[in-house]
Amino acid sequence: MLTELSIRNLAVIEHVHIRFKSGFHVLTGETGAGKSIIIDALTLIVGGRGSSDLVRYGADKAEIEAMFDLPPSHPVWHTLSNLGIEADPSEHLLIRREITASGKSSSRINGQLVNLTMLKETGEWLVNIHGQHEHQSLLDVEEHIHSLDQFAEAEIRAAKQTYQASYDAYIRLQKELRELQETSKQALQMLDLYRFQIDELTAAKLKVGEDEALIEEKRKLANAEKLYQSSSEAYDLLYATNRGLDATSKAVARLQDIVQLDPAKLGPLLEQAQSAYYQLEDAAFQLRDYRDDIEFNPERLDYIEQRLDMINSLRRKYGENIQEMLVYLEKIKREVDTIENKDEHMSRLESQLAQEEQKLALAALDLSHIRRSVAQQLAAQIEIELRDLQMERTQFRVQVEQAADERGGIEVEGRRVRFTRDGIDQVEFMMAPNPGEPLRGLSKIASGGELSRIMLAMKSIFARTDQIPVLVFDEVDTGVSGRAAQAIAEKMSALSRNCQVFSITHLPQVASFADVHFYIRKEVDQERTFTRVKDLPEDGQIEELARMLGGVEVTATTLHHAGEMLTMARNKKARA
Repeated sequence: MLTELSIRNLAVIEHVHIRFKSGFHVLTGETGAGKSIIIDALTLIVGGRGSSDLVRYGADKAEIEAMFDLPPSHPVWHTLSNLGIEADPSEHLLIRREITASGKSSSRINGQLVNLTMLKETGEWLVNIHGQHEHQSLLDVEEHIHSLDQFAEAEIRAAKQTYQASYDAYIRLQKELRELQETSKQALQMLDLYRFQIDELTAAKLKVGEDEALIEEKRKLANAEKLYQSSSEAYDLLYATNRGLDATSKAVARLQDIVQLDPAKLGPLLEQAQSAYYQLEDAAFQLRDYRDDIEFNPERLDYIEQRLDMINSLRRKYGENIQEMLVYLEKIKREVDTIENKDEHMSRLESQLAQEEQKLALAALDLSHIRRSVAQQLAAQIEIELRDLQMERTQFRVQVEQAADERGGIEVEGRRVRFTRDGIDQVEFMMAPNPGEPLRGLSKIASGGELSRIMLAMKSIFARTDQIPVLVFDEVDTGVSGRAAQAIAEKMSALSRNCQVFSITHLPQVASFADVHFYIRKEVDQERTFTRVKDLPEDGQIEELARMLGGVEVTATTLHHAGEMLTMARNKKARA
């Protein structure tokens, strides 16, 4: 769960530090007090986009820190390991996000720098934030298939992976065949040029590293006279004239005469002198051999210069170095082979495509059959949840149909259907709010309050399996009142038994079920706005519920009503 949240210089918040508990948390307060900024902070912690507009006016940067306490078995630890982040599952998980006034952002997980992609991948396992805009995803039919697959993740995973692997292979073969068909005419025009280039590069008999070796050899041949003269003179000075070695030999003899007189100091010097003599002698012999091996070969020098000129000429046409030229040679050899054997290649690709199409159709049918089965399960569970949310007479269906495409689809069971990476199915959520009415798509009949309850029903179902420890509802109860509001409150409270639930609400029915109630208020001090967060005790909860019930003026009646509401909520939670 989320144990602590620290926010500095985020919008109107100068600094707040909040400690959380398990259960159902409610955040209330006047409009504009800064309740949504708490949610903005959590959004940033789990990888949401930041901007300089979020930084408090006059501050250099905004800082958010969140601490999570998670069991060692939680999937986030495996995710962190895969991302190369060191984290001990026996300790807390700490995430820090900074956004500067210039708009730059930095993130750390347990003190280790991470990029936004890594933060998002981690955050997906930690916090699920549901705001009013998410109602619209229920109206987007394209999103319904993803919700169904999320519900059936365990049953559908293997079949979907098999299908998508086959789909990717099919698309790849289609692309290869299309490119071969589209480029064949142009390639035929290039065939003579390719053949000339192959002949030119093949005749050159290039070898990797050859040019560097030739340049080195050229330098030696071009300076052969200077090399011979200087090495010969060095040899003469060391050996032939007996000057270098003779002087060293005499020095060794003199030291040998006196070494016994002061062996402690003269012994090491004698060893150095003897070593110097042998090293000089060896150097002299090597210089003699080097001098004798120096080659005076104008013909070889002329060949090297011609060879290097040829390599430089090829370099201007085919690549920066011999390695690139050889890579290009292999490439155009393949091009020529493809052009010359186009019909054979096309036949092979068409055969592979037909085989992959059969595999794809079977994999798609398997995936579709699983979806049809789990669609009934999801619909049944949503209806159960909706009954708890005062929609007991609502019929809910998850319609799964194959997407027809008579012009460009693939034949499956006698008709042509459209394939996408998600399969061949079109999934749509259907409902009939009242008995006797036909099932229709949500976008055609669902009200805002109904959408809120349907989304809450789905969140209740998914929370049992998705292992996300923190679930946030940002004013999702807007447009709901009366018994429906009470039902939403009870459902959120029930959800908090499986995960930590946060709700920003204006409904006293929802707030009364809070295990922890935070009151957010806005203050103005010296013409600057500040947001304060207060954990309300019981009498504070009653007063806040009274304000929510009666508006600005809190009366004895509203206080009494608020107290009754809080008592009733606690009794209901105790019986649950």
